[in-house]
Amino acid sequence: MPEPVAAPWRLWGVRMGRGERQTRDNFLVPGDRCGHSDIDFIVWVAARGDDVVVVDTGFSPEAGRRRGRELDLGPGEAVELLGFRRSDIRAVVLTHLHFDHAGNLGDFPDARIVVQGAEMAYVTGSAMRHHRLSHFYEPDDVAELVRLLFAGRVDVVDGHHEVLPGIQVELVGGHTRGSQIVTVDTDRGRVVLAGDAIHFAENLHDANPFPAMVDVEGTLDGFATISKLADSPTHVIPGHDPKLFEQYPLLDPDAARRIAVLHEPPLVPSQEDIQ
Repeated sequence: MPEPVAAPWRLWGVRMGRGERQTRDNFLVPGDRCGHSDIDFIVWVAARGDDVVVVDTGFSPEAGRRRGRELDLGPGEAVELLGFRRSDIRAVVLTHLHFDHAGNLGDFPDARIVVQGAEMAYVTGSAMRHHRLSHFYEPDDVAELVRLLFAGRVDVVDGHHEVLPGIQVELVGGHTRGSQIVTVDTDRGRVVLAGDAIHFAENLHDANPFPAMVDVEGTLDGFATISKLADSPTHVIPGHDPKLFEQYPLLDPDAARRIAVLHEPPLVPSQEDIQ
């Protein structure tokens, strides 16, 4: 008998907070861009039956205070907005360990943590002696992850890995040595959560990366990998793009908290999808 086909996942992006940047600072080659751009801090939640997976966990209040940033809600609160309990989370996937993606792990005390071995080696290796590289990380977050590793709760993976049927990770590097992306099989097809491999949709569209990276070639190669894995351009979800909450249906358009429904088609298809 053929293997039963796993049910598709539901997928949401919950805005935890928002910051502001100079637009030109979002591109390796800024050209004549000017003005300011918003940058969103988002937690991703996928659910299928009793299985719930969180991707990235924002930054801790302490890290935010030191860096002049603040979240409106933490990842545990975001999960509860969707009707789940924190104890429901089976796995937390960290696309990488920069401060704005790897804080607040205590919100999910029963979850397994999935991180690339290349990222663990990077943040605990000699590269961190360089402030230009290490300032993106919070030592307390790294120490907490090591503590959880000793407790047996961390899955340190090497490249391709299936978190649960229908959710897989792929190592792309580029932004950091161990940056990974997450593919999620939904009713509308395979969605790629790009993390910081792509900050804004325009980075991918123009092949013009966000300038924070350890490897330009690796970042551009990651663009190709993401495009190959996603079912279409609108199946690629950038890590920080506020336009997400305009392009996709909202769980409750009248609610103050913005929750994009990513297992449903975008409100307006891209030109690439029309052609």
